[in-house]
Amino acid sequence: MSRSNSEATEYLTALLNKNLRIHTTDSRIFVGTMKCTDQERNIILSLTHEYRKPPPSVVEDAAHQMDLEGATGNVKVDMVKRFVGLVVVPGRYITKIEVEE
Repeated sequence: MSRSNSEATEYLTALLNKNLRIHTTDSRIFVGTMKCTDQERNIILSLTHEYRKPPPSVVEDAAHQMDLEGATGNVKVDMVKRFVGLVVVPGRYITKIEVEE
């Protein structure tokens, strides 16, 4: 094992059982506990929640409500959250990984 390989293995081992926030190409975010990874950069998370943008109708309703109240500025809506449990996040779709401290 080369030095860079052993450093990478050490780093990934340190991430085991840590909470990760993984962003994907379709704007979803997965938050869960890292269990393992593989050569293709697939990551398995346990106890995972998926967050995604709300449907356009929810955003439109929030904007309409702001208009009725005479408010100005950006429309703020919560992301849709659901518990998905044990998941494999394919490496080819991962855009960003954050460690939750």
